[in-house]
Amino acid sequence: MTAERLRFHEMGLDDRLLKAVADLGWSQPTLIQEKAIPLALEGKDLLARARTGSGKTAAYAVPVIQRILASKQSVREQDVRALILVPTKELGQQVRTMIRQLTAYCSRDVRVADVSGKADLSSQRPILMEKPDVIVGTPSRVLAHVTAQNLVLHASLEVLVVDEADLLFSFGFEADLKNLLCHLPKIYQSFLMSATLSEDVQALKELLLHNPVTLKLQGSQLPDSSQLQQYSIKCEEEDKFLLIYTLLRLRLVQGKTLVFVGAVDRCYRLKLFLEQFAIPACVLNSELPVQSRAHIITQFNQGFYDYIIASDEQSLSEPAPAGTGKKKKTEKERKSKDKEFGVSRGVDFQNVTSVINFDFPTTVESYIHRVGRTARADNPGTALSFIAHTELPLLAEVEEALVGDNSESVLKPYAFKMEEIEGFRYRCRDAMRSVTKQAMREARLKEIKQELLNSEKLKTYFEDNPRDLQLLRHDKDLHPAVVKPHLKNVPEYLIPEVLRSTVNPLSLRKRKRRKKEPSKPGGVTKTSFKKNIQGKNPLKSFRYTRGRNRKGNGGKS
Repeated sequence: MTAERLRFHEMGLDDRLLKAVADLGWSQPTLIQEKAIPLALEGKDLLARARTGSGKTAAYAVPVIQRILASKQSVREQDVRALILVPTKELGQQVRTMIRQLTAYCSRDVRVADVSGKADLSSQRPILMEKPDVIVGTPSRVLAHVTAQNLVLHASLEVLVVDEADLLFSFGFEADLKNLLCHLPKIYQSFLMSATLSEDVQALKELLLHNPVTLKLQGSQLPDSSQLQQYSIKCEEEDKFLLIYTLLRLRLVQGKTLVFVGAVDRCYRLKLFLEQFAIPACVLNSELPVQSRAHIITQFNQGFYDYIIASDEQSLSEPAPAGTGKKKKTEKERKSKDKEFGVSRGVDFQNVTSVINFDFPTTVESYIHRVGRTARADNPGTALSFIAHTELPLLAEVEEALVGDNSESVLKPYAFKMEEIEGFRYRCRDAMRSVTKQAMREARLKEIKQELLNSEKLKTYFEDNPRDLQLLRHDKDLHPAVVKPHLKNVPEYLIPEVLRSTVNPLSLRKRKRRKKEPSKPGGVTKTSFKKNIQGKNPLKSFRYTRGRNRKGNGGKS
């Protein structure tokens, strides 16, 4: 079967594009790339459903670049020829990076601009006035530029791509997208890429596509059990903290891990809890600026952190329920949150071995996108979900939607005896007492202060007002979480006997040293001091030479 598969050099691609593909180490196309690229090069509209990590980005990026290179041979005029719409800023940056890698040898002929960032429209205007060949952005951002007349699409656009199409409507972009369509030409080629074929995708299909070819490549929306192992364990709130402490502190979960929680507050609560045990983790949520989020993702991919605690808000644009007294508060919170944020949404975390759903996702689509961060390409992965009794209906929905072969549930029960780790419970309770609401507020303020200090926009302000910078640097936490040093060490007697062979506490090193030393008769052991060579022992090598030196000196004089 492998011999019959189509390769990149058989697709009629430009040599410069093939060279970039070779540099990326892609020996052969993935299934979605093999099917989608030839159809796209024929000029057909595509609706493609393939699971996360299957190479969807390259499946549309390669034909888009090829089409622009082909049109540049006949038309030399510089214009915007391709528009790629994404639901989140993080995905926008990732798509731009991918296109730049693929155009490494033709960067003069194919230029790309990402306008999904939070920069002012006026600061992005000079980039758009140069008319880059490919524009990447969220629907609201692109529409804002079109309305401000920074961008004109109705005359030159040839290709429209909607990536992660199933998320555009859920992120509140329906009105923006419909308004944007009024500014597009009547004839253009369209690609819809999605991990799921929801009702929203069907609605987009009616709006954008003309006689499309539909590709449903994988029967399952996630890799099969040979590549991705999915587990669930039923545990209540306190047990969740106890279990995650045990898994991470005893290194039962190894490698890079994403921990998903349901809200921003929970991010900091879990982060401060783990810090009590000297387990470093970073937080990723919608309140952080785009540059900070991109920086955290880059550091995680480069191995600076092993654990990311991420909040995955479902739809930040949903209106608050009528008749509640908390309406003003939710409006303020919504302003501070970034509507175009999504950690589980198409962002390429590299080499993630495990995903832990600390709080179970509220929809099947969210579960697919979260778990899809691991087991990408051909790499193995594990997903573990903590299930409280209130989350059981959500678990049933996911199990019903993701039925594996032989009609069996893909989420297998995680065989972990909670009674074995009861000895750790008092330590967890001790740690939770330090994680107060004030400590969580201080942790959030600390990140805001750090962002102020690192802000490029405030750099000139601090140069003019050094006193403010000095005050900000020396401003200390009023109520920091008290870290108890003894909690970072795990006493051997607390570790379950079953796990003592796999865990390496500090006492295990001493035991290894004892094994190396030969046993002495009568149980007497010599200290390392007595093992030293006689010449190196100052008590044995000391010689009194004062009188001799004096005689020698007298003779010389």
